[in-house]
Amino acid sequence: MKAVLLYAYGDSGQLRYEDTDMPKYGDNEVLVKVRATSINPIDLKMRSGAAKSRMPLEFPAILGRDLCGEVVETGRTVTGFPKGMRVMALANRTYAEYTVAKADVLSSIPDALNFEQAAALPLVTTTGSQLIERAVKPKAGQTVLVTGALGSVGRTAVHVARKHGARVLAGVRLKEKEEAAKLEVDGVVAIDSEEEIGQLHDLDAIADTIGGATIQRLLKTIRKGGVLGSVLGEPAGAKEYDIHVAAIMAQPDASRLYQLADEAARLEFSIPIDRTMKLQEIQEAHRISEQGGLNGKIVLIP
Repeated sequence: MKAVLLYAYGDSGQLRYEDTDMPKYGDNEVLVKVRATSINPIDLKMRSGAAKSRMPLEFPAILGRDLCGEVVETGRTVTGFPKGMRVMALANRTYAEYTVAKADVLSSIPDALNFEQAAALPLVTTTGSQLIERAVKPKAGQTVLVTGALGSVGRTAVHVARKHGARVLAGVRLKEKEEAAKLEVDGVVAIDSEEEIGQLHDLDAIADTIGGATIQRLLKTIRKGGVLGSVLGEPAGAKEYDIHVAAIMAQPDASRLYQLADEAARLEFSIPIDRTMKLQEIQEAHRISEQGGLNGKIVLIP
């Protein structure tokens, strides 16, 4: 089969589209023909080596977390996944024509979604929902600021927080306020504006997707006993405040993924796709992704 192999940490030039062995599957695993996958920021960090302290690679490595495709073969103990079934998952090694996933991480794809639409969902929707439901845990009526609200994880967090009855503020750049107003939120805040940050106070929680200096400036806006939920670890200086910090790393959840995909299919929220590219164009796709300025995700078709 064809796959994208990474032989060493470095820039996008380290990614090679070439022939490799078909993956082997175990008793509780499913062999899936990958119909589409997508690029996530963690892919870039794993490739460059920026994430090697927490997610080290053995080379040659195959990157990719979003799985969307069709069942080819199943292990001896697997039931409920007939050949040809359309499936999706938060998985591994998806920059390939075929990959293997444990049966318990796989969910079916809602009929209304095509492979490309579904491929944009697994990692970002799982991360955004767990940021709200496992880290922030808002009560109805509480005010939650979602930073990076126009990003894929942020859009999901906004949607899930609203489902839980929270009052949601979208934290974005000043130049993004008009676009963010299209989200179904209770307010939009320019978090690159000291003036607008200065108007925030006594927030029940922040769901943070961007980290860095911005979240450090925002710590003072959380009320005593409030919560900082983060997908980027505990920020420097957080211990100086009387707040609870909950950092999460997304874990596969097949049933929740299906629910979120179904809500996306019913247009309750959306994860925009900027462009679709061939998997063999992986070097260029990573370069484009690193340059930023995209209006959505890059989907890859093997």
